[in-house]
Amino acid sequence: MHYQEVNFDGLIGPSHNYAGLSLGNIASDKHKGEVAFPRLAALQGLEKMWHLVQLGQPQGVLPPAPRPDIATLRNLGFSGSIDHIVRQAYRTAPHLLAACYSASTMWSANAATITASRDSTDGRIHFTPANLTTSLHRSIEANYTAPMLQRIFNDPAYFCHHPPLPSQSNFADEGAANHTRLCPDHSHPGINLFVYGRDNSNIAPRVYPARQTREACEAIARQHLLPSGNRLLAQQKPEAIDQGVFHNDVICVGHRNFLMLHQQTLIDQEQLLRTLREQWRQLNPGTDQPLIITEFSDKILTVSEAVSSYLFNSQLISQGDQNMRLLAPTNCLQSSRVLASIEWLIQGDNPVSDVEYVDLTQSMNNGGGPACLRLRVPMNDAELSTLHPAVLLDFSLYSQLKIWINKHYREELKPDDLADPNLPLEIETALDDLTNIIDLPKLYPFQV
Repeated sequence: MHYQEVNFDGLIGPSHNYAGLSLGNIASDKHKGEVAFPRLAALQGLEKMWHLVQLGQPQGVLPPAPRPDIATLRNLGFSGSIDHIVRQAYRTAPHLLAACYSASTMWSANAATITASRDSTDGRIHFTPANLTTSLHRSIEANYTAPMLQRIFNDPAYFCHHPPLPSQSNFADEGAANHTRLCPDHSHPGINLFVYGRDNSNIAPRVYPARQTREACEAIARQHLLPSGNRLLAQQKPEAIDQGVFHNDVICVGHRNFLMLHQQTLIDQEQLLRTLREQWRQLNPGTDQPLIITEFSDKILTVSEAVSSYLFNSQLISQGDQNMRLLAPTNCLQSSRVLASIEWLIQGDNPVSDVEYVDLTQSMNNGGGPACLRLRVPMNDAELSTLHPAVLLDFSLYSQLKIWINKHYREELKPDDLADPNLPLEIETALDDLTNIIDLPKLYPFQV
């Protein structure tokens, strides 16, 4: 059976704005209050998706959540018509309105944690939507994300959907941004590396919150029927979190048999990597594919330089059986030190043979790079054949989405534009049109 990794990118929604809602995300805080450009943001994300298709990568599209989230605003005590609710919230609690307008579902690496069918004991792909309890604007996503994923991956013979973990701090879960699957190739069993920021010990960051817990990782492994040989848990260094590494994918990225990370990523990293290598040998004893690990030292690149450039939030793309391409954000071009570290990577003994830069400035200004925008789902041909086909990107869908974005999205969005009574109706009209394009009727509450 042929297996491949399918990327599902979050389509950047029409309410894309810079409200600085994400504590610990330095880029988000830096650009708070600036004018955002939703049309440009969505087009940048779409072009990245289409480029991957041109590189031969299967690519899907995940539709954005409805915004503003009126149900949440009603739960918070606002009442009346949508127009009245928006004006009242903007006047009395603008931070709540901004949270309910957030377009953060674009970062689909936080949508869920995925276990490949080659790893679960029941032979199905497992999904657990992230509860994202650390911040209000993200905690409201699961109510939309869970049923949306069920609509797209809808055959119970191949897909198993779990509810989000309890919305309680012990089970804080940020999805696949803290999960990496390593395997000789996608047809082989893989090691699922779960990275968390805190557990029941006193080891925790002091400045910013640790968004993922060990308890959440353990619960997901149980839900997904992952044998002990197919999983490994590791803890982030709290000092890295306090420098802006709010998710592991800000400082670590893996693909197939290659893992690249900074030396300041994990607690007891040297021992952890020895364990990972030994587990690799035990899981796939006959493979001729070694596990290749590249560590960046502070001399090559500091943690703060990694955070500002989002180098580790690049995507690794297969090029044939051996080589890989690094799809990096254009922010990396702004630093000679980062460029030198990329050259060091390419010249090293690892599968990365070249680099390509993608312009995702609008997403990057809110703290999300190439890897944040995509959810990876390893699939075989039978599983792929049961997927809702209208979300798979081809030239027809790419062309329709480009027309749709140019038709419905505002060119710019300022903080006080969230009070505009016309904006909710504009977004509703846009999303209603989108569901026709991707053949998902009644996806949104206003369509029922």
